[in-house]
Amino acid sequence: MQSIKGAVLYEHNELVVVENMELGDPGPGEVLVEMKASGVCHSDWHVVKGEWWDIPIPVVLGHEGAGIVQSVGAGVTNVVPDDHVILSWMPSCGLCEACQIGRPNVCYKQPRSTATARVGHSGKDIPFLSGLGTMSSHAIVSEMSAVPIDKSMPFPQASLVGCGVTTGVGAAINTAQVQPGSTVAVFGAGGVGLSVIQGAVIAGATTIISVDLLDNKLEMAKQFGATHTVNAGDGDPVEAIKDLTGGLGVHYAFEAIGLVPEPFVQAIHATRSRGTTVWVGHAPLETAVTLDARDLMWEKTVIGSMYGSARPHIDFPRLIALYQSGKLKLDELITRSFPVEDVNEAFKVLGEGKVARSVLTFD
Repeated sequence: MQSIKGAVLYEHNELVVVENMELGDPGPGEVLVEMKASGVCHSDWHVVKGEWWDIPIPVVLGHEGAGIVQSVGAGVTNVVPDDHVILSWMPSCGLCEACQIGRPNVCYKQPRSTATARVGHSGKDIPFLSGLGTMSSHAIVSEMSAVPIDKSMPFPQASLVGCGVTTGVGAAINTAQVQPGSTVAVFGAGGVGLSVIQGAVIAGATTIISVDLLDNKLEMAKQFGATHTVNAGDGDPVEAIKDLTGGLGVHYAFEAIGLVPEPFVQAIHATRSRGTTVWVGHAPLETAVTLDARDLMWEKTVIGSMYGSARPHIDFPRLIALYQSGKLKLDELITRSFPVEDVNEAFKVLGEGKVARSVLTFD
């Protein structure tokens, strides 16, 4: 057993508690990782607010992180101690139908670690969110969740690849397969939305419209490649997008907010005939979206994007290569950095829309 420190959610809409806990050794097929950085993702915020009430609490939060392999369990061949890794919250079995057709992001079995950490003063065994719990100094994860990376990669930037960057860039490149010279609208300019914008830039889109309610986020969007911005609070964003695209709408529209129904529908209405709408945002449970039956009559396609349609063991290293070549902005995504003890402040600035992304560190 070793002593670790982690951010535990005991009650919805209450402050997260940073606890000292005890963690055992990795079992067969598992890996012990010393966490170096964890992103503060809106999905964790959904859990804190009780909007994803299907996730049991208490739980060690965090699903977006990077660190160093400390030890491995029996049968592990993918990584060895001292490897630097990004953690994937969607491990794949490699054998199910989805994996066999090259869609590990929707693996049917998702072989996640079931490790827990014990809180000494209460005797409770606390599970790790998504089998990761990256907001802890150490975590035991499935071998398939640990993706080795170049050791020169800084951990804070690497951690963001574990969720938000892969989700956003992948939605543009993998799910939608944005074409060069095309037009794109992105609803939401948070960490995922900004990553969608970057994916559209990398794919060669020439008109990229960022939509948000906050002017500070729209300014961020320009930094990441948006050619136009629309404040949805100043009027109908759909009409604004059509005005910018000759009345036609965009070839590709992305909903990257995941909070309320309206942007899901607006994204469809902003898409031109034969265009593609991608729903990226992970909304609260039971978020009902109502469409008119004729909304899709002009041969529009609507598709959900899970984890950017990523193959983590392929896409993580590719995204790092894009960063290292100056084609993917990760430094600029990190607005604030906090020690794990300040996790509640990190959630506060996230909820206030003051950051693109924050990271927690454990040094």
